[in-house]
Amino acid sequence: MSEAAPKSAAALAPLEVARRFVDARRAARALPDFPGAIPADMAAGYRIQEAAIGLMADPIAGWKVGRIPTELQASLAAERVMGPVFAANIVQAGLEPTPVFAIPGGFAAVEAEYIYRMGEDAPAGKTDWTPEAAMALVEEELVGVEFAGSPLASINILGPRVVAADFGNNAGLILGRAIPDWRTRTDDWPACAAYVDGKLVGRGAPSSLPGGPAASLAFLMNVVAARGRPLRRGQLVTTGAASGIHDIEAGQTARITFGDLDEIRCIAHPAVPAEGQGGSHDGRRDASG
Repeated sequence: MSEAAPKSAAALAPLEVARRFVDARRAARALPDFPGAIPADMAAGYRIQEAAIGLMADPIAGWKVGRIPTELQASLAAERVMGPVFAANIVQAGLEPTPVFAIPGGFAAVEAEYIYRMGEDAPAGKTDWTPEAAMALVEEELVGVEFAGSPLASINILGPRVVAADFGNNAGLILGRAIPDWRTRTDDWPACAAYVDGKLVGRGAPSSLPGGPAASLAFLMNVVAARGRPLRRGQLVTTGAASGIHDIEAGQTARITFGDLDEIRCIAHPAVPAEGQGGSHDGRRDASG
């Protein structure tokens, strides 16, 4: 049964909105509408995100960055949006398709990604990172797939303020191979392509991201530092949907290729309540399951 709408949506505090999102993810239950008033700006969306992080026992193992549509950037005073990636939701791609768990009636998509692994802690309080300075702290670059997911089917339609509120619309990260000679590779290699049920749905390359992946990293490092969460050694940063955002439903398969470097396959299953799947917040099995 769907959650009843609040009597006064505007009266809900960020913590209560966060709780409704987290509870819905844990229960694998779709939300019919945003549970409260739409955040007034990006800062309000991030206040909800921060409250939701406080409700999670799972540690943050990385962050995702997404691009805000050009036509919205001026009004939102932002070019990108970000959110946490929790440790239980990170898996290594294998020979068999990786399962991803879509909340029935919610939102689910796959995205080709270029991912940085940090090799050093970022100094606390530094908020003037340039792409060049940020890259000096990176240990390696990998390819991978972000599984975007939310209990709210309309999350992308409602826009970046809502995306920010619900963990940046992240539900998992599938890691592929490390990119060889990544510090000297061009921004056109390795190119990526995405297929859903065998149909080509998008193509891209590192250069598809404005400023390249390094610009996304610098943005992320500045934002998390301002929030008192500077990046730590070993954390992952997934830098944006290079091939686009590709909806996927339970029963569908996806194949993401990265030239001759790697191919990552996944298959979508219906999410079930966390209690039956190892306790992860999005209804997927944990590593022991």
